[in-house]
Amino acid sequence: MKLVDSHAHIYLKEFKDDLELIIDRARETGVEAIYMPNIDHTSIDDMLAVADKYPGYCIPMMGLHPCSVGKSFEKDLYEVEDWLEKGGFAAVGEIGTDLYWDKTFWRQQQEALRIQLEMAKKFELPFVIHCRDSIDETINFIAPLNNKKLKGVFHCFGGSIQQAEDIIAMGFKLGLGGVVTFKNGGLNEVMENISLDDIMLETDSPYLAPMPYRGKRNEPAYVLKVCEKIANVKNISANDVAIRTSANSLSLFNQPVNVN
Repeated sequence: MKLVDSHAHIYLKEFKDDLELIIDRARETGVEAIYMPNIDHTSIDDMLAVADKYPGYCIPMMGLHPCSVGKSFEKDLYEVEDWLEKGGFAAVGEIGTDLYWDKTFWRQQQEALRIQLEMAKKFELPFVIHCRDSIDETINFIAPLNNKKLKGVFHCFGGSIQQAEDIIAMGFKLGLGGVVTFKNGGLNEVMENISLDDIMLETDSPYLAPMPYRGKRNEPAYVLKVCEKIANVKNISANDVAIRTSANSLSLFNQPVNVN
């Protein structure tokens, strides 16, 4: 089985002591590529160090996370753009909005999202959207900015079937992770009714570990549990889920990795 983890923060301190083992387990599980979203200026060096250590396997993105947006976000975005100019990034991400942790900089979050969507268009890169407790707001914000140049994924999707359909109708993918395995995850209807062509698998490591690891540190190897849950709900083989969702991820990120 060949899998892709489309969203994992494996450069964080949680993996400092055993990253090599984490990568070995991922490879043994069949993970062919791990995509790493940036958080802010404090995470860039560590992310790029992992990308340099595992070239072509741990693949970086560049963006400003909404929870890192503050009064001086414009300065941070200049740095994001400078890095994107240098090239070597699979996507503009992780970007978006967040109304869960703090609503103080909601206006700034929206402006930072708008600017980074323009960067995605400029550099012809996909985006990776974070929208915790703000799915509808983010859909409504992106809709008038959408055009044929925009492509991307709503990462860690946890919404309704209607929200899923609205995102897909705009031409974007859904990133499904460990939440699909939770008894109270509420995503069975989405998994049952959404085509595999619109789904990407992710872990969001070290967060949101799937069952039976819930509450523990997440890691890319656990993307297999997400794959198996979707296969079970859709009554198809896990290998079919792996092949099609991995192809979706590699296509979105313009990576010529063979998963067949």
